[in-house]
Amino acid sequence: MKKSDMTDVIADAARLLKESKKTIALTGAGVSTESGIPDFRSRDGLWSRYDPMEYGTLGAFKRDPEKIWTMLAELMTLVDARPNEGHRAMAKLEELGMLAGIITQNIDSLHQKGGSKKVVEYHGSFDSFTCMQCACSYPLADVRKPDLPPHCSSCHGILKPDIVFFDEQIPPSALSESRDLIHQADLLIVAGTSCQVVPAATIPATVLAQGGKIIEINREPVLNTHAEVILEGSFSQLMSQLVTALHSTQ
Repeated sequence: MKKSDMTDVIADAARLLKESKKTIALTGAGVSTESGIPDFRSRDGLWSRYDPMEYGTLGAFKRDPEKIWTMLAELMTLVDARPNEGHRAMAKLEELGMLAGIITQNIDSLHQKGGSKKVVEYHGSFDSFTCMQCACSYPLADVRKPDLPPHCSSCHGILKPDIVFFDEQIPPSALSESRDLIHQADLLIVAGTSCQVVPAATIPATVLAQGGKIIEINREPVLNTHAEVILEGSFSQLMSQLVTALHSTQ
């Protein structure tokens, strides 16, 4: 796409944002790759080294938590990642009153680190941990130490990060908060997700069914026949350009 063509498409996206009464966002792994976090499903991603059915279930964790912590120890590096310009641009939209909130499938907390206030974490995060034996809760600061797997200081049980494994249900609080966000939303920004993992994958159809529109930001667009505007390319660059376009038209 020519630069002039992309400028027109960004202008179209900015127009939709300005006309919207309630805009929300759905984000996935693609918004974090530019912060140095590989997509778990990519050729070099986590699931290329660990079988997700062997390492990615709560059942596997309960059977052999020490084994699963060999994978989780690698995931712990997520907490050192920094938000990119796209995360900060989304936070700016919220600050401008043009984004009601974000529903994310990511567990890296980069939206919050980038300044976003209203974030629903469908799959949890590494910000807290729970003892599998006595249910005591621990913040990340109490777990970041070299002796992994971490143990509970009360009962010495092994701690589990508060992330959602494949065989776990989405937390009821996350489902409730997402329903509140989706209610009456007339514009959805879909960014960095293939829209294949349910229940998050149903959100675009829900917004469309209530008369809303979609802006898609993806390196490989997946909502070609459903999105009103498609921004194909870098999440951080395109989100930054979108916020710049909004400022220039105010």
